[in-house]
Amino acid sequence: MSSSVNRTDSKSDHQGKLSAARRIAGQLIMIRMPGTVLDEDSAQFLRDNHIRAVCLFRQNMVNAEQLSKLTADLRAVMGPNALIGIDQEGGAVVRATWLPAPPSAMSLGAADDVALARAVGAAVARGVKSLGFNWNFAPVLDLNNNPANPVIGERSFGADPQRATELALAWMEGSLEQGVACCVKHFPGHGDTHVDSHRDLPTVAKSRAALDALELAPFKAAMRAPAMMSAHIVYPALDPEHPATLSRKILTDLLRKEWDYRGVIITDGMDMQAIAGRYGVGNAAVRALAAGADMVMALGNRNTQEETLVSLTTALASAAVDSELGSAALAARLARLDGLAATYPCAAGAYSFLTEAADERLMADAWRRGLTLVGNPQPLAAATKIRLLACADAAGDGVAEAGLPAAAIAAVLARRYDVELVTFEDDDSFDWASLPDDGRTVILASTTRLRYGAKARQSWRPDLHLALWNPFQTLDIAAPALITYGFAAAALEAVADWLAGNLEARGKMPVATVNAPQ
Repeated sequence: MSSSVNRTDSKSDHQGKLSAARRIAGQLIMIRMPGTVLDEDSAQFLRDNHIRAVCLFRQNMVNAEQLSKLTADLRAVMGPNALIGIDQEGGAVVRATWLPAPPSAMSLGAADDVALARAVGAAVARGVKSLGFNWNFAPVLDLNNNPANPVIGERSFGADPQRATELALAWMEGSLEQGVACCVKHFPGHGDTHVDSHRDLPTVAKSRAALDALELAPFKAAMRAPAMMSAHIVYPALDPEHPATLSRKILTDLLRKEWDYRGVIITDGMDMQAIAGRYGVGNAAVRALAAGADMVMALGNRNTQEETLVSLTTALASAAVDSELGSAALAARLARLDGLAATYPCAAGAYSFLTEAADERLMADAWRRGLTLVGNPQPLAAATKIRLLACADAAGDGVAEAGLPAAAIAAVLARRYDVELVTFEDDDSFDWASLPDDGRTVILASTTRLRYGAKARQSWRPDLHLALWNPFQTLDIAAPALITYGFAAAALEAVADWLAGNLEARGKMPVATVNAPQ
């Protein structure tokens, strides 16, 4: 009888440990949601698993009224310590598209005005806070010192560590003043990669001294940031075996101990192939917490989230008391997350018509101030006959959720010029020599992030290149260029004004490039 009771008590203790561990595991993950309303199934999943953090994307958004209702419903379920996140960086990476559209980081780098960067950061925060968000995964602190980088591009403030840091941190301070937490990213630096971590695992093979001088410098200066996002990248000089997200040497030994960073450490999306494709999402989540992360971004579908919860629950229930997953370490994590929510409470605020209108004007002015010339392009007289070339597919790239439709730029130009639109599916398969030589002014509008292949680079030259997304495309096309660093409506209006001779382009490229011919 005694043996049976002991077995029952042991089983009960084990179940109690699992239940307690599951409760904690739910508080240490951020998930994404399906749909535009909080259905009862999703709400129950949040309740049952004590989840307090959600990141929303365009698939969750229709308009301000709908989104405000969704975030209010989420707060009601997740409680006062809710963390509702968004990627509202600016440029191509925005989710709530009806808010005043902020210029990309590199546009602000081209304008080179700290006060402007701070004002834009504050305006972004006012907009997202009015919708019920308290956490914005911005600004980007990556230094763009690699023109072949497939995912950072104009999301970076520039290549110079001192100036890019000043601009990025000014943007952050503007946001913090408005009551929205920032999360700087992607520590220790995603700028000098030629691989997108959404698709594979990059490596940055630099010495520690080189990393200190460039990649690490902005993050070391950002100790006031409320949160920092880890990169799914291997840095052999820091840890030859593990990507930063899974590296105790990087997240704990460097960031926590050497630099004494006291904010929240959150991983990048664990569904990205750099992690999920190599380690598995559940295993990787355990390893990220063991490395020193406070919160795991468990995006993906319900199965991915459940796998993450099960793996974390098992690991936490069996962890030694004094380990990185033990009770004291977990309490410290929860305290940091609770502190973030308490300092930046999640509650929708008013966004008055007058304030929103002022922010629209601010953003439009910021886009105009970033406009940059390469070579010596010239404005065009009214009614000029133009042949406009642009990619037919306005696809996103895994971070930006959509590009610019060719018809959108054609419509802007058609207000003043005689426009013939020619689209291509793929620049390498397109017959550039097939374009007639009939006296039309040939304009290439680059409306995607992708760099151009050899066929376009070597065999063709337009009269004018409108680089409306990735400024490094000016390295591919030997033509005078106008660079906007993004394709928001205000950026296109700035292009129209410049072409009409009504606007000077005074921006300075904040990265190293080779100038196109005059």
